[in-house]
Amino acid sequence: MQKKAAIIATCIGAGLLGVAIAAAAPSSKKAAAPAAQQGFDAAITRHADTMLEEGRRTFRYDTFGSEAFWGDALQLHKAIAGVKNGGVGPGVSPKTALAVGLKVDSDALPSALKKQIAAGKVNLDDPATTLALLKLNAVVGVTAFTNKDGSVRSMGIQCAFCHSTVDNSFAPGIGKRLDGWPNQDLNVGAIVSLAPNLKPFTDLLGVDVATVKKVLASWGPGRYDAFLNKDGKALRPDGKQAGTLIPPAFGLAGVDLATSTGSGSVTYWNAYVGVTQMHGLGTYFDARFGDKDQYPVSAKSGAWNTREKPDRVTAKLAALHFYQLSIPAPKAPAGSYDKAAFERGKALFNSPGKCATCHVPPLFTEPGHNMHTPAEIGIDSFQADRSPTHMYRTAPLAGLWAHQKRGFFHDGRFATLLDVVNHYNAHFKLNLSDADKKDLVEYLKGI
Repeated sequence: MQKKAAIIATCIGAGLLGVAIAAAAPSSKKAAAPAAQQGFDAAITRHADTMLEEGRRTFRYDTFGSEAFWGDALQLHKAIAGVKNGGVGPGVSPKTALAVGLKVDSDALPSALKKQIAAGKVNLDDPATTLALLKLNAVVGVTAFTNKDGSVRSMGIQCAFCHSTVDNSFAPGIGKRLDGWPNQDLNVGAIVSLAPNLKPFTDLLGVDVATVKKVLASWGPGRYDAFLNKDGKALRPDGKQAGTLIPPAFGLAGVDLATSTGSGSVTYWNAYVGVTQMHGLGTYFDARFGDKDQYPVSAKSGAWNTREKPDRVTAKLAALHFYQLSIPAPKAPAGSYDKAAFERGKALFNSPGKCATCHVPPLFTEPGHNMHTPAEIGIDSFQADRSPTHMYRTAPLAGLWAHQKRGFFHDGRFATLLDVVNHYNAHFKLNLSDADKKDLVEYLKGI
């Protein structure tokens, strides 16, 4: 009996061991779904889901109270409406709006309206159509506030105004949202110039309306000057425009500093833009911008220490940060680069080209303090010196293909990727051949 029991026990033990080995061994079959999360793991997942959705809503739809500036102060909504719709001037038609880079979210359009637009039955030359699109919340990054009778009384802007575009899947300028992509068609200066009341700018900068409009016109599509209301430097010393390219807001997870001159992190920049550029109602503090020598405008205005009541920005920063870090850099489309050259370029990038010394894969920027002096990268210090850092950030390179329309570097000074490669080849004396340069370009296009 004891012998029989021992045999049974051995068989059972062997069977359990076999089950354990089978469970541990890799299988070609799909793994079983993990057990439902419990306790704090479940709390983390719920928190992440909530933050993602709240951040997306904030990025796309929250004006932070900026209507007090763009609408109530500048009266920009009146210029959009036009005199026939209770505003001033000729108004802004959908064709004009699209021409200055505004985008339309096709998902916000009722199906019946889409059919009418496709059939050419919607008047795209009528400002009333623009107002109708605003009321549908279909104009990316812009919200209209209406009276009970349907007339527009104010307007505000969102993060998506500059940092989203559309995929043009319905028509040029009309399609599904692409959050985080810089709107390289957006002519911020031309849009702001339409405002009936530019007194907030003339008072701040101490210049006349004509000068304000000249500066706004100098930027052109895809550019904006986020330091003008701090240092008052409207133009470069050589007389050229002082704005910089609107940067992407994708691919920033793991990246130390968020902008070309590294003033601060993603959250810092969201507060800076939300309060001092979008003119939302919030709290923003940075004593560096109180320096009257470097920043005479903000030192005088007190913008470096803004404490608005109620604060409509600060409570949104955490979720907004979470959402932005969730936006991946878009992958280059198939066929947009040469795969064989890409592989050769990758080898060059990581060794002879020395690119990976600073643009460390897979972040393609430097882990840690990713900052360099202008001399180190071989360019002038104008924008660096406008920043509290006096330096330039090592830009993350993933998704470069998605924002090559206006050139490269912070101000688009290099029209093509080959121009960038040529610059560094000369600056660092790399002695790359023409073939090497072309392969590097294909790698940069495909990252």
